[in-house]
Amino acid sequence: MIGYLKNIEDILASVTTTRTQWACLLSAVDHRVDRSLAILRPQAIVDHRALLSSLGWPPSLAGSKFSSIDSGKQAEIVNPLFSMTGDLKSKYSESFLSLCNLQELQTRRKARQLKGHYVANQLHQPLWVIEELVNPISTAAQHHFSKWTDKPEFVFALSYKIIRDFVDSMDEILQPLVDKAKLIGYSCREEWISGMVIALSTYLAKEIFPKQIELLQESSSGDAGCTPYQARVSWLSLVDLMISFDKRTQDLISGTGLLLTVKDDDNWQRISVLSVFCDRPDWLEVWAEIERQETLDKLKSAMELEKNWSTRNQGTMLEYGSDDYKSPVITTAVQQSLSLLIDRARPIPSIALRAEFIRMSASPIISEFLGYMLRRCQEAEGLTALADDNALLKVSQSINAARYFESTLTEWCEDVFYLEMENLSVNGEGGCIFQQEINHLKEFGVEWVNKITTVILRAFDSRSRDYLKNKRQWLEKSEGPAVSRAFIESLDYMQGQLSKLEGGLNALDFVTVWRSVASGVDQLLFAGIFTGGTKISNGGVERLEGDLSVLFAVFSAWCPRPEGFFPRLSEGLRLLKVDEQQVRDGVFTDKNWLRQHGIRHLTAADTEKVIKNRVYEA
Repeated sequence: MIGYLKNIEDILASVTTTRTQWACLLSAVDHRVDRSLAILRPQAIVDHRALLSSLGWPPSLAGSKFSSIDSGKQAEIVNPLFSMTGDLKSKYSESFLSLCNLQELQTRRKARQLKGHYVANQLHQPLWVIEELVNPISTAAQHHFSKWTDKPEFVFALSYKIIRDFVDSMDEILQPLVDKAKLIGYSCREEWISGMVIALSTYLAKEIFPKQIELLQESSSGDAGCTPYQARVSWLSLVDLMISFDKRTQDLISGTGLLLTVKDDDNWQRISVLSVFCDRPDWLEVWAEIERQETLDKLKSAMELEKNWSTRNQGTMLEYGSDDYKSPVITTAVQQSLSLLIDRARPIPSIALRAEFIRMSASPIISEFLGYMLRRCQEAEGLTALADDNALLKVSQSINAARYFESTLTEWCEDVFYLEMENLSVNGEGGCIFQQEINHLKEFGVEWVNKITTVILRAFDSRSRDYLKNKRQWLEKSEGPAVSRAFIESLDYMQGQLSKLEGGLNALDFVTVWRSVASGVDQLLFAGIFTGGTKISNGGVERLEGDLSVLFAVFSAWCPRPEGFFPRLSEGLRLLKVDEQQVRDGVFTDKNWLRQHGIRHLTAADTEKVIKNRVYEA
């Protein structure tokens, strides 16, 4: 009968491509074949189940041979597939092939009927013959599961043992029959493992997880006989068992080189008990919240310990230089905790759910850490307005931690595990899953680097006020060295602050600080000396040149040509050295002359002010 239906399918497949106008006739024949198959398949399944029963399937899971699982000893289960012989084996093989041929025929018919449509994995159905082995043995196993409601580790142990003890017979006895039936793309080993995993997942979803949810709710209201902490530990222990079970069962597949065929989400979910969370995202949210809370509880005490901020990590190198981040050891503690937390998400058999789990658990921890660093900086700012060395050090530690963490998250995002999550709606605008946290860390660093710069410039401005107010000094001819003592004292303060920051701040942010300070000093001194109507004589030019040489010497510790970071002062001094004849000739109004003499940063108005304030002596 099956052979007759296969011949009809061959004819229908041929007519479909050569006689497209016969669509109504094809539909009528398909309808008759479907009616025949609707009778054949149930009868074939009934006959197959009767044959399995005569073989002794499912084998007994109770008795002296298996009761030893409670004691942790090795137990044995008799495999009827290995023990069948003679006429019984022939009958089983014939029945097995009949079911396989029926499924192969139905697969061909669906492929023909859905040709030209996007079907994804719709054509792939569980192997019927393996389902007939899985269903009765999983039902028998659930009788034992009901006795271990408080010991889920026994549930997973029994499930794994059933899978492992029968998996070899799938390869040795049943796979050749499937191949003979020309069922392409099916592995009996994989189907057996998948069927048992799905059965266990169903049991967990119906029996185990609802009780865990109930326990969590009762513990939070005080009605349960355990604390909220104990309820969370019970949940995490169950997840640990699931992750361990998945790893062991998937090893049974990978050992045969078949893992590559199941790595897409749909198929991966078939061999993972963590697929429970795919159907219940609310349970995933509970899991993520518990993991987040447990991790935060451990980190809070570490973040409050001052020693973890004052002690530096060793060997944390910058991406763009040879200097280290100078990051405090608390960053390592947070990074390791996050790594462990994210590792928990790796076995989740769905890219979207992995991203969601990380968003709900890891991202809030990064935000909490950033918030703690912000509070430390605000506390330091509130106490001393960052004028105290200890306050500057505290802020520097937080900036270093933010820089290190920003680099760590950026590096993580380049890993294929995170690249798979890009362009998911869970990320909002797409891109790296940690992009929002990276942006916040960058903004934090920029904000507090700017505040440090502002503090130094304000203090320098305050100390330089008398120096800038002394207009007479620029008309006096100095007797000794052409350097202003008041200016040296201001520079001494600035150099001291920058030197302390060089020792406490990471190299990248320190470069930003000293360059910003140089730019601020350049604008401050230029405005105070050149644009305030101050008259400058020959002696004043000598004094200014001496002052600026000391200024440049201070910054020469961090760059080979410091005058390049003071363009307005350098160009202003260059204009003051223009001889009187050239001034009379009006060369300073010639743009070409100005460019040739390196005057590129001063406006025409600035140039005119400098020249007008120059006093030439007879």
